[in-house]
Amino acid sequence: MKRTRTNKTNPRVLSLISLLKDTSRQNEVNLWRDIAIRLEAPSRSYAEVNLSKINRYATNGETILVPGKVLGSGMLEMSVKVAALQFSGSAEAKIREAKGECLTIEELMKDNPSGSRIRILR
Repeated sequence: MKRTRTNKTNPRVLSLISLLKDTSRQNEVNLWRDIAIRLEAPSRSYAEVNLSKINRYATNGETILVPGKVLGSGMLEMSVKVAALQFSGSAEAKIREAKGECLTIEELMKDNPSGSRIRILR
């Protein structure tokens, strides 16, 4: 059985990968290149992080980056900025309820091109 290689077809992911690589080159920040490489992998290997994990590893006021989807299982007891490719509806509601902020990866990159003080959760 021969395996065929398929390329990404989601235009948002394709443009995000390109933007991440460009920003990495312009600002000489390896963080954005690392995220681009993670998003080039098959989508079935994207990170899926529950709020309980964010609550366990984050501190109040911290910025968290998830190269994948944030799921709503668990409670969030602190105010954090969370940037991800996607959010489930319940995760977004719980983050806002905890006075947190939901961002796209593009928004985070625009706000913080140097990539400083960002924690990646996988």
